[in-house]
Formats: sequence, C-alpha cells, structure tokens
Amino acid sequence: MIYTTIVDASVLSRHLDDPNWIVLDCQHDLMKPGWGREAYAAGHIPGAQFVSLDDDLAGAKNGSNGRHPLPSVESLTALFSRLGISEGKQVVVYDSAQSMYAGRAWWCLKWMGHQAVAVLDGGLGKWKLDGRALSTDMPAARPATFVARINAAIKVEGDEVAARMKDGSARIIDARAPDRYDGSAETIDPVGGHIPGAVNRFWKSNVNPDGTFKPAAVLRAEFEALLAGKTPAEVIQQCGSGVTALHNFVAMEIAGLSGSRLYPGSWSEWCANPARPVATGSQP
Repeated sequence: MIYTTIVDASVLSRHLDDPNWIVLDCQHDLMKPGWGREAYAAGHIPGAQFVSLDDDLAGAKNGSNGRHPLPSVESLTALFSRLGISEGKQVVVYDSAQSMYAGRAWWCLKWMGHQAVAVLDGGLGKWKLDGRALSTDMPAARPATFVARINAAIKVEGDEVAARMKDGSARIIDARAPDRYDGSAETIDPVGGHIPGAVNRFWKSNVNPDGTFKPAAVLRAEFEALLAGKTPAEVIQQCGSGVTALHNFVAMEIAGLSGSRLYPGSWSEWCANPARPVATGSQP
C-alpha cells in the first residue's frame, strides 16, 4: 500500500526501520529562517532528514517572482537523489506547525512525478503528544537516482491567473489569515489585500485542535460550499508565497476533490507587479 495524502503516526512508527520509507523534517519559521534546522537538531522523528524551505524547496528570488519561487527541476532532482528518493520509496513529510510547511515538500514531489508521498497527520506535535520518541542522531545519507516526471497539470503561472480572474473561469482560493486577505494587517508583503475574485479559506480551517486533518467528509462539505459550483479542476490555490496554499491543496485531496492547481508565486509575486489589480476587504 502506498500513502498519497496523509499517514497516521501509528503507521509511520511501524516503518521507521524500513529502508523503503523516507521521512523528511520540514520544520520552519517564516520570521526566523534558521530556526527549523536548530529545531531539527534538538529532536526529530528517528531517521528523519532535514529539508529547508528556504534552501532546498525554494529557488532564487529576483524581486518579482515571490518570496518562495520554485526551485529548478535540476535542483529538486539533485535534492531528492541526495535524500535517497527513487521509484518505490514511500516518503513521509512533517513539521511542527500543523503541516503548514510540510505541504511544500509534498507538492514538490508530486510536481516532480513522485506519487508515494504523504503528510504525517498531526505532524511532530501529534507525534510528541502520543508520547513517541525523538532522536538527535543525524541519519547517514543513502543517495539514490531520482527520475523527474513533471506533472505540469498541478501548476499555474500568474498570467493565466490574471486571465482566469478576469473571465471568472476559476475559483481562486487564498489560504492566508483573514486579516492578511482583507489587507487590514499585512505583516510580510509590501502590499495588503488579495487577488480580485479570490475567496478566503484560512489553512487552519482544515485541522482539528490536535493538528490532525478534519475527516474527509467534513472537508468535502466545507470545500464544496466554497467552490460554489466550480469543479476542483477550476480551483487555483494561492497564499502569500505558495506554501500554506498547499495545506488547502492537501485537504482537497483528502476530501476526494482532486485536480486543483497551485499558483507558486501567489500574493507576493502578484503584488510585485503594479499592473495587477488588488482588492481589499472581506469580500472577493
């Protein structure tokens, strides 16, 4: 059996010594870029390897491509090879922020054509809440040959977002907190507000108090109400920089609503272009 959306901690615990399972620690703090690596060194799931959002899962910034532009196919291929990922390997990703960052690694692997990747349900918080052990050992690398098979269908660029915003043919879902969506409390990007027509679904709406995802049926009902008749294939996921949008992406997959696409540049790329329109307030 392969896991493609989420996996329970009890299942992962039975596979910690399985050479065909690879665990990636994606801990991060947007305000403290070095914190994730320090947190990993202080204690991680046994056998997990650290992956940095800034250094591994983002490419070079040029001032107009957002705060976390996608890495090149070549750099991701090298990264996944170094981590030992190849066909037939089950990958599990986690963080300590209710899967806020782990979705980025999950999506990058999906984009590169690796389907057997799942988010640890509840992440490190649930793992510790259950009383499971942590480790400070650094696992030895077991490199493999990762072969990229790009899945272009799950990504969309800004020009298409602009066109589909204009003709109303997409349901754009913004995963940021409501006060960043409405522009009243922008703390990261230079411009407050949202893409006109985008609806707000704060990513934290997807989880229970313990950080695990809500049941699939609940997520399905909530997203179907949000889609207002649009199909999952008409959904464009975005946030501030293409990271927390993936929490909604994962949640829709759990709900059986497959087919949405990510706008990687998201708001930080959108608002860097003064020609693109900006909406404020709580309405689309």
